[in-house]
Amino acid sequence: MSGTLTIVGTPIGNLGDFSPRAVQALEETDFIAAEDTRVTLRLLNHFGIKKPLVSYYEHNKRERGEQICARIEAGENCVLVSDAGMPAISDPGEELVAQCAERGIPVLAVPGPSAVVTALALSGLPTGRFTFEGFLSINKKSRREHLAQLTDERRTMVFYEAPHKLPTTLRDLYEALGDRRVALARELTKVHEEVQRTTLREAAARYADGGARGEFVLVVEGAPEPEQEETVSLEDAARAVRELAEREGVSLSEAARRVAALTGLKKSAIYHAASASE
Repeated sequence: MSGTLTIVGTPIGNLGDFSPRAVQALEETDFIAAEDTRVTLRLLNHFGIKKPLVSYYEHNKRERGEQICARIEAGENCVLVSDAGMPAISDPGEELVAQCAERGIPVLAVPGPSAVVTALALSGLPTGRFTFEGFLSINKKSRREHLAQLTDERRTMVFYEAPHKLPTTLRDLYEALGDRRVALARELTKVHEEVQRTTLREAAARYADGGARGEFVLVVEGAPEPEQEETVSLEDAARAVRELAEREGVSLSEAARRVAALTGLKKSAIYHAASASE
């Protein structure tokens, strides 16, 4: 009988955020797949848990994923964790979940902390609709292409960024999107947690010379809604034609031509409507 893969969210900074159900999942599993076994070992030691660990990360995920799936199919239960947050979200675990889904292996989840949702909730920006964009590419061409696709994005946007790349990212965001509101969430749930609510222009200037410390989540305001052009109904246009013809003594045809030029409606339609109502 097949076992189960359980994805377990881990703290993004504060060990007090690790739930009793998450502890239970680690205690009861047969083995744990971890992005960095050293990081996960510290978590296990804190809660007094002793379980076999296997490494599962970006550069071994395909081969190791096959091995993990084979063990689960043989009847073992596996817990998947990342270094921080929910596995499979901007994380190599995405592929392991896909492999299990392809092979019909049951996948369960023990929800946990998420830097994306936490930063969004603290941002003060609209939260009803948002898009998570992860880390921007370090390749300049790919990075610019990515940002070009977001210039008209009206949903709030969330990005991850490392401190050493923050100046470049803020500059590129400002150049691509213009001056928007932004919240810079730093060291979430940790002792030095901070949320700076500012604009892209001001943030880019503040960090232009570097000096950023800690992991950042950037929450950027979406593009403004396009201005709605006032539409003129055919009835209103016909009325304007009759008034213009009467006021200036021009024919209905000439009045219809002028009104059509102003409204964008077809002259023939306006003319027929004005004629029919005489």
